[in-house]
Amino acid sequence: MSITRLVAQRSTCLRRKVGAILVKGKRILCTGYNGAPAGLRHCLDTGCLREQMGIESGQRHELCRALHAEQNVLIQAAFHGIAVEHAVLYCTNLPCSICTKMLINAGIRKIYYQEGYPDDLSLQMLDEAGIELVQLD
Repeated sequence: MSITRLVAQRSTCLRRKVGAILVKGKRILCTGYNGAPAGLRHCLDTGCLREQMGIESGQRHELCRALHAEQNVLIQAAFHGIAVEHAVLYCTNLPCSICTKMLINAGIRKIYYQEGYPDDLSLQMLDEAGIELVQLD
């Protein structure tokens, strides 16, 4: 988790810095953090649209410039041709329901996380998919 927290420091989100790492066979496959798509201005430069609109955490994910760390780690793996089926995700936060759907379809089998996230649907889907969750201190 210490590497995951280090990756989170690269985040350009003004509200929550999140880091994610995919591991398979005790090897780090990819890392990801939350931030704007490549080549676009980051929230550090433009301000936080969700904050300006008074949107609570866990709500209206589509109203954000940034990709989540879990999305970015999967995109980086795909971009570099790295198979992630049966990999383990380490993440500073419990994934939201949007990221959870992606992780399920990518074949992630276990998630270690540090902090929770206000999204009950995520927990329901992870349980239904049989993905093991482990909260670390």
